[in-house]
Amino acid sequence: MPRARSRYAPDRGLTGRMVTTMFLIGLLYVVFVGVLLAALRGSWPIILIITGGLFVAQFWFSDRIAAYGMGAREVTPEQAPELHGAIDRICALADMPKPKVAIAESDVPNAFATGRSEKTALVCATTGLLRRLEPEELEGVLAHEMSHVAHRDVAVMTIASFLGVLAGIITRIALWGGFARSRPGNDPAGILLLLIPLISAVVYAISFLLTRLLSRYRELSADRAAALLTGRPSALASALTKVSGQMARIPTEDLRKAEPYNAFYFMPAFSAKESLGRLFSSHPTLEQRLDQLSRISTDLSR
Repeated sequence: MPRARSRYAPDRGLTGRMVTTMFLIGLLYVVFVGVLLAALRGSWPIILIITGGLFVAQFWFSDRIAAYGMGAREVTPEQAPELHGAIDRICALADMPKPKVAIAESDVPNAFATGRSEKTALVCATTGLLRRLEPEELEGVLAHEMSHVAHRDVAVMTIASFLGVLAGIITRIALWGGFARSRPGNDPAGILLLLIPLISAVVYAISFLLTRLLSRYRELSADRAAALLTGRPSALASALTKVSGQMARIPTEDLRKAEPYNAFYFMPAFSAKESLGRLFSSHPTLEQRLDQLSRISTDLSR
């Protein structure tokens, strides 16, 4: 939920979706661990240690791992005065503490935010984005990313994605660890153990869909909050159009490197125009985003 003193417009729809997603993910997590404990009764201490350790690692370190994976390099005001100046203006508008500011050396025009809270937040822009956008467009994009920090949906997405990661790991353990061979064929627990890969696949699919549904809504929420905060929805719409158009000119190899981090980015990267991934995209379509900004612009003009 947003901080009480933040000037970002609160979004009850986003808050409700985050709570619902976390509840369903948590329920799914409990059921999943319960199945593992029933199937691997003698290994329950190991299961609890592994699942607990992975959860702590996912929550405390995933934002830093993601930032490192995307090549974020923290910069000082002297190194990037225009970027710091834009962040300073947004923080003043929103009455928020300033996050860490970083730049990623990439021609893919994009930006992202990571962090469990405002104290650990980091906002990063790529060199490709800085080179292509005008100052007002850049502020719109950065206001979008700062809204993720204000609404704390970055932390929720980090936690929500954990179960899918865990399901994949458990599937590998079940397939390669040889647990099934240690059970008699007529043992109910042994039969349950054989179903672990299938159960893991179902858990992964459900968690994937839940996080994708939340992700698409949170991007629309961030666009809306940024437009209302800056009062310039047209600048954000221009940035969206420009970044989307430039994506088609980026080498396929660079887009493929960026795709694993789409859930964090301002605009998703696709290695092909007709990618199947668009059906399960982490972002709403460009048309949806521009239509929303157009409606906000009309409302503000009144």
